[in-house]
Amino acid sequence: MPIDLTLDESSRQQLLSDGTSGPLVRRSILPGGVRLLTETDRSVRSASIGLWLPVGSRDEKPQHAGSTHALEHLLFKGTLRRSALDIATAFDEIGGESNAVTAKEHTVYHGRVRSADLPLAVDVLTDMLTSSALAEESLETEREVILEELAMALDDPTDCGYEEFLAAVLGADTALGRPVGGTVETVSALSAADVRAHYAEHYRPQNLVVTAVGDLDHDELARMLEERLAAGGWDLDPAALPSPRRPEGSLAGVAGSAPTQVPAQLLERTLEQTHIYLGGPSISATSEDRHAMNVLMAILGGGMSSRLFQHIREERGLVYSVYSFSSAYRDAGLFGLYAACRPSRTEQVVELLGAEVEDMRDHGVTDEEMRRALGQITGGLALGLEDTSSRMGRLGSQELVQGRYASVDETVARIAAVTPQQVQELAARLAASFTARVDVGPAV
Repeated sequence: MPIDLTLDESSRQQLLSDGTSGPLVRRSILPGGVRLLTETDRSVRSASIGLWLPVGSRDEKPQHAGSTHALEHLLFKGTLRRSALDIATAFDEIGGESNAVTAKEHTVYHGRVRSADLPLAVDVLTDMLTSSALAEESLETEREVILEELAMALDDPTDCGYEEFLAAVLGADTALGRPVGGTVETVSALSAADVRAHYAEHYRPQNLVVTAVGDLDHDELARMLEERLAAGGWDLDPAALPSPRRPEGSLAGVAGSAPTQVPAQLLERTLEQTHIYLGGPSISATSEDRHAMNVLMAILGGGMSSRLFQHIREERGLVYSVYSFSSAYRDAGLFGLYAACRPSRTEQVVELLGAEVEDMRDHGVTDEEMRRALGQITGGLALGLEDTSSRMGRLGSQELVQGRYASVDETVARIAAVTPQQVQELAARLAASFTARVDVGPAV
């Protein structure tokens, strides 16, 4: 059974897996309320580490939209001890990798190095986190970089279509529905004071989660983290507890309709194809139906053998690219269908997209489809966990989002336990939940 990752005083040390049937997995709450989760794997000679903050674009004030993403950029621009070049050089000269990701509900700064170089990675990443200069001149330079990043996304019909689709499903006027990177207007208006205020509010030890996987020792890593965070000026109160996780929940009371009845929102572009996004609200990341959703998505549009690919591309030749997708957050989720086709075929393709969900609702799925989906999901999970970075990310997601630790074997067992009836029942819910359609392409 999955192990609860509790936040109380009694769980400052948890053995999540004792290493007898897989890697040794441990969890500690360090002074300051910092959470550390490690998976020790002596079969590799590398280590991946991630420093996670449960703060994303949804945590911004509307007038400061884009500040989380801007802050992520600025942490690479220099600290009190290191210049931007020093930070870049530190990883390059040891053949390591470092990067960061800002999402709607979290930000993560991560690195992958030889296990012997883990102390250097800890030193650099904690220095960035605790002692960033956040200089005004750096913001002015990085603002232009971010504006170029936004412009690049606007030039990509799949990027701008997906952002518009998210806003249509989650609400353009909600924190969750806003673009992660902000807009040209909000980024242009950001001040250094805005970014510093965002940093002061959220970058605290109680919020920090550190996950690491590879050839490492949990206790030694804990010692390094305490030393470097304290050196950076963070107050590491021995009695402090982690901040609570986000409340769970789901989008409720949203009236959906049949897919062909959803009015299209057109983003007019001079293109040879129309890019179609069609879908609506769905289950949250903590829903008990999340494994059934994985199976449903695999059968519906998760690969070359999926229904969408076979029936719309292979049998009819109407598209080149077609698939289904889902995204989930602590209190909300969405599902979608995507296809790109010549503009004259748009309505036909939309009808076929919706028909596949309705057919799954009416007739269910076959045992053969269930078998293929299980193989696809579990095989992809196994291949994705071959490198330490993927496993590090999995630990971070379980701590921040799920609040429960489950081994790969336990996860596979949960997926294998999904029944055709569960998939059909979920398909019926999705078929009645279509609320948004975004087309990107020429007006016809």
